[in-house]
Amino acid sequence: QVQLVESGGGLVQAGGSLRLSCLASGLTVSMYAVAWFRQAPGKEREFAAAISRSGGSTYYADSVKGRFTISRSNAKNTVYLQMNSLKPEDTAVYYCAANFMTVVPGRRPAEYDDWGQGTQVTVSS
Repeated sequence: QVQLVESGGGLVQAGGSLRLSCLASGLTVSMYAVAWFRQAPGKEREFAAAISRSGGSTYYADSVKGRFTISRSNAKNTVYLQMNSLKPEDTAVYYCAANFMTVVPGRRPAEYDDWGQGTQVTVSS
């Protein structure tokens, strides 16, 4: 059974940092494209970052480029999202998602089959 469990969310002041973790079980992250999405209240779920199945390529939304970094530990079967210079508009529930079939990760939620339960990130001004 595939399970993705996010952790690391919390309350932080603007300009601060958080590192989110996505621990996978039932799948091997090195065989999947994995992405982070986020959803703010009243808004649609949006793409934030992704890492290719090979781990050699990363992709970012323009809104987070230069501030967020996605990475992966094959030994820990975990994908991370390092978030720096956080802004109030980064406040959202953050989800990780995995796609086995694709080499290059997509940016649409519908392209992902497996999802975590989400972790809340709140950035105060």
